[in-house]
Amino acid sequence: QVQLVESGGGLVQPGGSLRLSCAASGSTFSISYMGWYRQAPGKQRELVAGITRDGSTNYLDSVRGRFSISRDNAKNSVYLQMNSLKPEDTAVYSCYVFWSGSHYWGQGTQVTVSS
Repeated sequence: QVQLVESGGGLVQPGGSLRLSCAASGSTFSISYMGWYRQAPGKQRELVAGITRDGSTNYLDSVRGRFSISRDNAKNSVYLQMNSLKPEDTAVYSCYVFWSGSHYWGQGTQVTVSS
């Protein structure tokens, strides 16, 4: 089992920045893939960004160039730096881990972009 705890959400004005953090605990040996999903009201959950253990990344087209994902394997942590935030980025952001054939999500942290 893997437990995920996120932090760093909040309210920010358009054009602002936020940094999300997620720490994995439990059976975290050699987590292969970590990422961030988001879900806005009335919309499907979507993968925002992901990163493999060796650092290969993938991004949702709408955030590429504005968001940056990174991870610290020693700390079993993943981060999402979000810059130039837009109102359409408003959503609940959840940390994601794929480990030992199973999917795990955190409880989520609210990100609201509004003036």
